[in-house]
Amino acid sequence: MYSSLNDYIRTLETHGELIRITTPVDPLLEIAEITDRESKRRDGGRALLFEATGTDFPVLTNMMGSDRRMALALGVERLEELPERIDRLFGSLTTPKHNLWEKLKMLPLLEQMARWMPRHLRGRGACQEVVWQDEALDLTRLPILKCWPHDADRFITLPLVHTVDPESGVRNVGMYRMQCFGPQETGMHWHLHKTGERHYQGYRDQKRRMPVSVCLGGDPAYTYAATAPMPDNLDEYLLAGFLRQRPVELVQCLTNELRVPADCDFVLEGYVDPSEERVCEGPFGDHTGFYSLEDLYPRFHLTALTHRRDAVYPATLVGVPPQEDAYIAKATEKIFLIPIRRTMLPEVNDLYMPTPGVAHNLALVDLTPRYPGQGAKVASSLWGAGQMMFNKFMVLICGANESLRDPETLRRRLRRLRVPEEVICARGPLDVLDHAAPQIGLGGKLALDLTECRLDEPAPPITLPEAWSSDPAIRSVDHTLTEAWGVLFLYAAEGSTPDPQAYLERHHATGIPLVILLAEATASLTPQERLWITTAHCDPSRDLHMAHHTLWIDARVKAGGINGFDRRWPNVVTASTETIAQVDRRWDTYGLGAFAPSPSLRYLTLQRRDDAEYDAQPSLHTNPPKP
Repeated sequence: MYSSLNDYIRTLETHGELIRITTPVDPLLEIAEITDRESKRRDGGRALLFEATGTDFPVLTNMMGSDRRMALALGVERLEELPERIDRLFGSLTTPKHNLWEKLKMLPLLEQMARWMPRHLRGRGACQEVVWQDEALDLTRLPILKCWPHDADRFITLPLVHTVDPESGVRNVGMYRMQCFGPQETGMHWHLHKTGERHYQGYRDQKRRMPVSVCLGGDPAYTYAATAPMPDNLDEYLLAGFLRQRPVELVQCLTNELRVPADCDFVLEGYVDPSEERVCEGPFGDHTGFYSLEDLYPRFHLTALTHRRDAVYPATLVGVPPQEDAYIAKATEKIFLIPIRRTMLPEVNDLYMPTPGVAHNLALVDLTPRYPGQGAKVASSLWGAGQMMFNKFMVLICGANESLRDPETLRRRLRRLRVPEEVICARGPLDVLDHAAPQIGLGGKLALDLTECRLDEPAPPITLPEAWSSDPAIRSVDHTLTEAWGVLFLYAAEGSTPDPQAYLERHHATGIPLVILLAEATASLTPQERLWITTAHCDPSRDLHMAHHTLWIDARVKAGGINGFDRRWPNVVTASTETIAQVDRRWDTYGLGAFAPSPSLRYLTLQRRDDAEYDAQPSLHTNPPKP
């Protein structure tokens, strides 16, 4: 595989997947805006290497932001090779062995598996060629990005955060963003469901300081492994070793006893003290397409920073989809489907998380049902499986060799949705970033069980509703998808409160299975963008109504107490008009080819200007905010 991030960069360049930008650029907002435009080109654009950042280090962005780059990052020609390899491995391990010869044939495989285990090296690694300590220890010397105008500060966005269980000593490598508070301090944004938070609680119970080391760069397989939904207490570097087909070589840090990959680009060594008060962290323009708001998180103290002499600073941009994380999620679908089928749900044929669902909001599942209620069983099982517990909307179908990724597969079945017979409602854990949930990390879930859909029967007839003069709260109606998909979009006036019961009583004979209520400002969005808004802005325990064989989904902004919502509501993530204009002016200097307008222009009208997050935010060089 790759001996450094520079090694991977050379591979990208050889395959025409990299652009070097030599003109000076600013890590504050400018790099992010350029990256957003490139990443939203067809097929994810190209990786970008910014060589003049005002620091000693170049910045690499969008490095895994396409199917091709994702495959190159994991050392394969096509991503399908990985599930095929995993399937062969599970088949070899689980097939009954009937005689001694068949058992002996397992020895080469077991020897190969042993070579995937992380290996400890003595002495220093390339990641420790340069050491910063004491007066030299200053995070502001790194080209850390501020991505969006209302981010609280600069954030490290691709950190590989190393912690160990204080009881068992088992390592965890997670990806938790880090807000910079000053030269030697950051936030540590691990959510209450994450392994890092569990380790933190263990050290707090033991009244011990918690060692933490953070790596950046190296073989991109390390970065992918840190994002992967690995089972708790299973080392991420075992997965990286499998992907690389060779072990990850680890060296000990200089100021704590944690071990990190010898060939990564940067190592930030330090600790978290559980006896300290948590610090206010955020807001941050997140992968949901909305700002995650301020909350209290632990403070990370830096004790040493080491790096390679030729270090490259890697960063990712998250925001309104699609972004680089969508391609990482596609790889995860493929890699982890086989373990799900082999160990838990053999009836599942495919799993697809469409990009507008930002990984946890929407999942489509193809299964082969053999008994009544099997769809409900699969939904319940997946809602209890690792990070699938965060899923909010699920659609279950019997694909009969059709592709889940073909919209026609879903269209034909959704058009025949039977309400309420095929609607499954539940309540459970949600991602902490789900801003529509009634309380942080807990809310409703919805599954549509379309596994018994009869495609050989004609779809029920639909009658388009009568004139809307009697519905003053509804400004416009979009029925372009109604006949084909069975979906009617209603656009509500700002501040209005349409009554779903009254609407469904008035139009109960239409035969429309799905009505989605959106804000008037979203009327110009594409169907994919409306899917993003719908799954983000709705909580199934509060915003659904069923009557007369129609499912009503209220996907408006809930700020101001709409539907009883009493939490703060975040704004959509966009660049500022000033940054957009700056990049427009400088476009020809970047060497990126044909002009790409800012994607943010599509979403500026969705912003609300009545929230405290639009106040001026502190800079990297000011004191951190107090809780």
